[in-house]
Amino acid sequence: MIGIYFSGTGNSKYCVYKFLQEYGGDSLAFSIEQDEAAAHIKNSSEIIIGYPVQFSNIPKMLYDYIVKNRRLWRGKRIFIIATMGLFSGDGAGILARLLKKHGAVIIGGLHLRMPDSISDEKALKRSHEKNLELVRSAEMKIHKAVLQFKNGTPPQEGLGIFYHTAGLFGQRLYFYNKTKHYTDKLKISPEKCIGCGLCKKLCPMKNIKLANGTAVPANKCTMCYRCVNKCPKQAITLLGRKVVGQYDIRKYL
Repeated sequence: MIGIYFSGTGNSKYCVYKFLQEYGGDSLAFSIEQDEAAAHIKNSSEIIIGYPVQFSNIPKMLYDYIVKNRRLWRGKRIFIIATMGLFSGDGAGILARLLKKHGAVIIGGLHLRMPDSISDEKALKRSHEKNLELVRSAEMKIHKAVLQFKNGTPPQEGLGIFYHTAGLFGQRLYFYNKTKHYTDKLKISPEKCIGCGLCKKLCPMKNIKLANGTAVPANKCTMCYRCVNKCPKQAITLLGRKVVGQYDIRKYL
Protein backbone atom coordinates (compact mmCIF):
# COMPACT_ATOMS: atom_id res chain seq x y z
CA MET A 1 0.00 0.00 0.00
CA ILE A 2 1.12 3.54 -0.74
CA GLY A 3 -0.37 7.00 -0.31
CA ILE A 4 -0.74 9.52 -3.12
CA TYR A 5 -1.97 13.06 -2.58
CA PHE A 6 -2.46 16.50 -3.99
CA SER A 7 -2.45 18.96 -1.11
CA GLY A 8 -2.63 22.72 -1.34
CA THR A 9 -1.93 23.82 2.22
CA GLY A 10 -1.35 20.51 3.99
CA ASN A 11 -4.76 19.17 5.01
CA SER A 12 -4.94 16.29 2.55
CA LYS A 13 -1.27 15.43 2.97
CA TYR A 14 -1.71 15.21 6.72
CA CYS A 15 -4.80 13.02 6.45
CA VAL A 16 -3.11 10.56 4.09
CA TYR A 17 -0.06 10.29 6.33
CA LYS A 18 -2.28 9.88 9.39
CA PHE A 19 -4.20 7.07 7.70
CA LEU A 20 -0.98 5.24 6.79
CA GLN A 21 0.41 5.78 10.29
CA GLU A 22 -2.73 4.31 11.85
CA TYR A 23 -2.63 1.42 9.39
CA GLY A 24 0.93 0.55 10.41
CA GLY A 25 3.78 -0.95 8.45
CA ASP A 26 6.23 0.98 6.32
CA SER A 27 3.82 2.50 3.79
CA LEU A 28 5.07 5.62 2.03
CA ALA A 29 3.19 8.62 0.63
CA PHE A 30 4.00 10.76 -2.40
CA SER A 31 2.73 14.03 -3.80
CA ILE A 32 1.65 13.95 -7.44
CA GLU A 33 4.22 16.73 -7.87
CA GLN A 34 7.05 14.27 -7.20
CA ASP A 35 8.58 12.70 -10.29
CA GLU A 36 8.80 9.28 -8.64
CA ALA A 37 5.08 9.15 -7.78
CA ALA A 38 4.09 7.50 -11.07
CA ALA A 39 6.63 4.69 -10.63
CA HIS A 40 5.32 3.94 -7.14
CA ILE A 41 1.73 3.90 -8.42
CA LYS A 42 2.75 1.45 -11.14
CA ASN A 43 4.35 -0.90 -8.63
CA SER A 44 1.55 -0.81 -6.04
CA SER A 45 -1.71 -2.73 -6.06
CA GLU A 46 -3.43 -0.80 -3.26
CA ILE A 47 -3.41 3.01 -3.07
CA ILE A 48 -4.77 5.63 -0.68
CA ILE A 49 -5.45 8.88 -2.59
CA GLY A 50 -6.10 12.16 -0.76
CA TYR A 51 -7.15 15.50 -2.19
CA PRO A 52 -9.01 18.72 -1.29
CA VAL A 53 -12.48 19.15 -2.80
CA GLN A 54 -12.97 22.40 -4.73
CA PHE A 55 -16.60 23.43 -5.27
CA SER A 56 -17.61 19.76 -4.98
CA ASN A 57 -15.14 18.88 -7.72
CA ILE A 58 -11.57 17.73 -8.38
CA PRO A 59 -8.75 20.30 -8.54
CA LYS A 60 -7.79 20.77 -12.20
CA MET A 61 -4.18 19.77 -11.55
CA LEU A 62 -5.23 16.43 -10.04
CA TYR A 63 -7.75 15.81 -12.83
CA ASP A 64 -5.03 16.34 -15.44
CA TYR A 65 -2.65 14.05 -13.55
CA ILE A 66 -5.18 11.22 -13.45
CA VAL A 67 -5.91 11.53 -17.17
CA LYS A 68 -2.26 11.95 -18.19
CA ASN A 69 -1.37 8.75 -16.30
CA ARG A 70 -4.53 6.89 -17.30
CA ARG A 71 -2.70 3.61 -17.96
CA LEU A 72 -1.44 3.43 -14.38
CA TRP A 73 -4.84 2.99 -12.75
CA ARG A 74 -6.06 -0.24 -14.36
CA GLY A 75 -6.66 -2.90 -11.73
CA LYS A 76 -5.49 -0.73 -8.82
CA ARG A 77 -7.51 -0.99 -5.61
CA ILE A 78 -8.06 2.59 -4.47
CA PHE A 79 -9.39 4.16 -1.29
CA ILE A 80 -10.17 7.88 -1.57
CA ILE A 81 -9.84 10.51 1.16
CA ALA A 82 -11.55 13.82 0.34
CA THR A 83 -10.89 16.80 2.60
CA MET A 84 -13.23 19.80 2.70
CA GLY A 85 -14.05 22.97 4.59
CA LEU A 86 -17.75 22.24 4.95
CA PHE A 87 -19.69 19.93 2.61
CA SER A 88 -19.07 18.33 -0.77
CA GLY A 89 -21.69 15.63 -1.25
CA ASP A 90 -19.69 13.26 -3.40
CA GLY A 91 -16.12 14.49 -2.91
CA ALA A 92 -14.78 10.94 -3.00
CA GLY A 93 -17.30 9.94 -5.65
CA ILE A 94 -16.29 12.47 -8.31
CA LEU A 95 -12.71 11.19 -8.23
CA ALA A 96 -13.91 7.58 -7.99
CA ARG A 97 -15.87 7.91 -11.23
CA LEU A 98 -12.88 9.33 -13.06
CA LEU A 99 -10.57 6.57 -11.79
CA LYS A 100 -13.09 3.83 -12.62
CA LYS A 101 -13.22 5.14 -16.17
CA HIS A 102 -9.54 4.25 -16.38
CA GLY A 103 -9.91 0.78 -14.89
CA ALA A 104 -9.41 1.35 -11.15
CA VAL A 105 -11.32 -0.61 -8.51
CA ILE A 106 -12.69 1.74 -5.85
CA ILE A 107 -12.78 0.06 -2.45
CA GLY A 108 -14.05 2.96 -0.34
CA GLY A 109 -14.21 6.65 0.43
CA LEU A 110 -13.81 8.94 3.42
CA HIS A 111 -14.89 12.58 3.85
CA LEU A 112 -12.97 14.69 6.36
CA ARG A 113 -13.82 18.22 7.42
CA MET A 114 -10.68 20.23 8.04
CA PRO A 115 -9.86 23.88 8.83
CA ASP A 116 -10.65 26.18 5.92
CA SER A 117 -7.61 27.32 3.93
CA ILE A 118 -9.33 29.87 1.68
CA SER A 119 -7.62 32.74 3.40
CA ASP A 120 -9.21 35.64 1.51
CA GLU A 121 -12.86 34.81 2.31
CA LYS A 122 -14.61 35.20 5.69
CA ALA A 123 -17.35 32.63 5.02
CA LEU A 124 -15.77 29.55 6.60
CA LYS A 125 -13.43 31.14 9.11
CA ARG A 126 -13.51 29.51 12.54
CA SER A 127 -11.82 30.13 15.87
CA HIS A 128 -8.52 28.46 16.72
CA GLU A 129 -10.35 26.23 19.20
CA LYS A 130 -12.91 25.14 16.60
CA ASN A 131 -10.15 24.31 14.11
CA LEU A 132 -8.40 22.22 16.75
CA GLU A 133 -11.67 20.40 17.30
CA LEU A 134 -12.05 19.76 13.57
CA VAL A 135 -8.57 18.25 13.32
CA ARG A 136 -9.10 16.04 16.38
CA SER A 137 -12.45 14.86 14.96
CA ALA A 138 -10.80 14.07 11.63
CA GLU A 139 -8.10 12.06 13.41
CA MET A 140 -10.72 10.03 15.27
CA LYS A 141 -12.61 9.44 12.04
CA ILE A 142 -9.41 8.26 10.34
CA HIS A 143 -8.75 5.86 13.24
CA LYS A 144 -12.23 4.37 12.86
CA ALA A 145 -11.86 4.15 9.06
CA VAL A 146 -8.59 2.26 9.38
CA LEU A 147 -10.22 -0.29 11.69
CA GLN A 148 -13.05 -0.74 9.17
CA PHE A 149 -10.47 -1.02 6.38
CA LYS A 150 -8.60 -3.77 8.21
CA ASN A 151 -11.87 -5.60 8.88
CA GLY A 152 -12.65 -5.63 5.17
CA THR A 153 -15.50 -3.12 5.38
CA PRO A 154 -13.96 0.27 4.45
CA PRO A 155 -16.30 3.28 4.67
CA GLN A 156 -18.14 4.23 1.49
CA GLU A 157 -18.60 7.96 2.01
CA GLY A 158 -19.13 9.98 -1.17
CA LEU A 159 -19.89 6.88 -3.25
CA GLY A 160 -23.29 6.01 -4.71
CA ILE A 161 -26.27 7.81 -6.20
CA PHE A 162 -27.36 9.64 -3.03
CA TYR A 163 -23.96 11.29 -2.59
CA HIS A 164 -23.75 11.95 -6.33
CA THR A 165 -27.05 13.82 -6.29
CA ALA A 166 -26.06 15.82 -3.21
CA GLY A 167 -22.79 16.89 -4.78
CA LEU A 168 -24.37 17.75 -8.11
CA PHE A 169 -27.16 19.91 -6.76
CA GLY A 170 -25.26 21.12 -3.69
CA GLN A 171 -22.48 22.92 -5.55
CA ARG A 172 -21.23 21.42 -8.81
CA LEU A 173 -24.06 22.57 -11.08
CA TYR A 174 -23.57 26.15 -9.93
CA PHE A 175 -19.78 26.29 -9.82
CA TYR A 176 -18.75 23.80 -12.54
CA ASN A 177 -16.83 26.39 -14.55
CA LYS A 178 -14.64 27.28 -11.56
CA THR A 179 -12.84 23.94 -11.77
CA LYS A 180 -13.32 23.00 -15.43
CA HIS A 181 -10.29 25.09 -16.39
CA TYR A 182 -7.32 26.61 -14.63
CA THR A 183 -8.10 30.12 -13.42
CA ASP A 184 -6.58 33.46 -14.33
CA LYS A 185 -8.06 35.21 -11.27
CA LEU A 186 -4.94 35.13 -9.08
CA LYS A 187 -4.02 38.70 -8.14
CA ILE A 188 -0.70 39.98 -6.76
CA SER A 189 -0.50 43.55 -5.49
CA PRO A 190 2.63 45.26 -6.89
CA GLU A 191 2.42 47.76 -4.02
CA LYS A 192 2.64 45.05 -1.35
CA CYS A 193 4.89 42.53 -3.12
CA ILE A 194 8.57 42.60 -2.05
CA GLY A 195 9.76 40.18 -4.74
CA CYS A 196 10.94 37.50 -2.30
CA GLY A 197 10.05 34.72 -4.76
CA LEU A 198 8.41 32.44 -2.18
CA CYS A 199 5.17 32.24 -4.16
CA LYS A 200 7.07 31.26 -7.29
CA LYS A 201 8.83 28.48 -5.38
CA LEU A 202 5.60 27.17 -3.83
CA CYS A 203 3.39 27.19 -6.94
CA PRO A 204 2.78 23.62 -8.21
CA MET A 205 1.82 24.96 -11.65
CA LYS A 206 4.82 27.26 -12.14
CA ASN A 207 2.18 29.92 -12.65
CA ILE A 208 4.14 32.76 -11.05
CA LYS A 209 7.28 34.51 -12.30
CA LEU A 210 9.38 37.43 -11.10
CA ALA A 211 9.59 40.47 -13.34
CA ASN A 212 11.45 43.63 -12.33
CA GLY A 213 11.53 42.51 -8.73
CA THR A 214 7.80 41.79 -8.50
CA ALA A 215 5.82 38.55 -8.62
CA VAL A 216 3.52 38.30 -11.63
CA PRO A 217 0.81 35.60 -12.07
CA ALA A 218 -0.15 33.92 -15.33
CA ASN A 219 -3.43 32.19 -16.22
CA LYS A 220 -2.85 28.62 -14.97
CA CYS A 221 -3.73 28.68 -11.26
CA THR A 222 -5.13 25.44 -9.78
CA MET A 223 -6.50 27.24 -6.68
CA CYS A 224 -4.32 25.40 -4.17
CA TYR A 225 -3.96 28.58 -2.07
CA ARG A 226 -0.35 27.96 -1.08
CA CYS A 227 0.91 31.33 -2.24
CA VAL A 228 -2.01 33.24 -0.67
CA ASN A 229 -1.45 31.60 2.70
CA LYS A 230 2.35 31.90 2.72
CA CYS A 231 2.95 35.38 1.29
CA PRO A 232 4.77 37.33 4.06
CA LYS A 233 3.14 40.60 2.97
CA GLN A 234 -0.36 39.23 2.26
CA ALA A 235 0.00 40.59 -1.25
CA ILE A 236 -1.87 37.75 -3.01
CA THR A 237 -5.60 37.09 -3.32
CA LEU A 238 -7.72 34.75 -5.41
CA LEU A 239 -11.43 34.47 -4.60
CA GLY A 240 -11.59 37.46 -2.27
CA ARG A 241 -10.20 40.98 -2.23
CA LYS A 242 -8.29 40.91 1.05
CA VAL A 243 -6.46 38.28 3.11
CA VAL A 244 -8.55 37.62 6.22
CA GLY A 245 -6.30 35.10 7.95
CA GLN A 246 -3.49 32.93 6.64
CA TYR A 247 -3.67 29.19 7.27
CA ASP A 248 -1.01 26.67 8.32
CA ILE A 249 -1.93 23.09 9.27
CA ARG A 250 0.98 23.05 11.73
CA LYS A 251 -0.97 25.39 14.03
CA TYR A 252 -3.31 22.52 14.84
CA LEU A 253 -0.99 19.53 15.18
